Amino acid sequence: MAAKTLIIYYSWSGTTKRAAQALANQVDADVVELTVAPQTFSSDMFATSDVAKTQLRTGDLPTLTSALPDFDQYTTILVGGPVWSSMVATPVRSLLTKLAMYTGTVAPFYTDAGTAGDYEQDFAGLIPQVTVKSGLEVNGQSADQLTAWIQTVMG
Repeated sequence: MAAKTLIIYYSWSGTTKRAAQALANQVDADVVELTVAPQTFSSDMFATSDVAKTQLRTGDLPTLTSALPDFDQYTTILVGGPVWSSMVATPVRSLLTKLAMYTGTVAPFYTDAGTAGDYEQDFAGLIPQVTVKSGLEVNGQSADQLTAWIQTVMG
């Protein structure tokens, strides 16, 4: 099978979407935006944080409404999402439950409004049986920095 890459991301505010688009400009990849039901989260960051904390506490992660591809057709999946309370955003957590049997390589890219905290450890811990490469905290990286990260992931 020829190497094939998927960029799949969830963006609450548009920041992660811009990062995904910048990566798509650097690598030949299919791109999928994760979506949830329209009323799942508020447009207010603090209210959204409260909803996400409740989802984590109850284990009731949001249902993804976007069509997902067959992950097995990809050798590499770049997973993007925002950092919520130093952890993986709940829509991305929903996606990761679907990657439990994936046998390729996964690498996170993530955006935050302050600190990433233990995001990468949280991400890798959600899919312990999958090969997870070092991630990229996206804060206005140059095209050269994105290229360097992609090369370390896809090696």
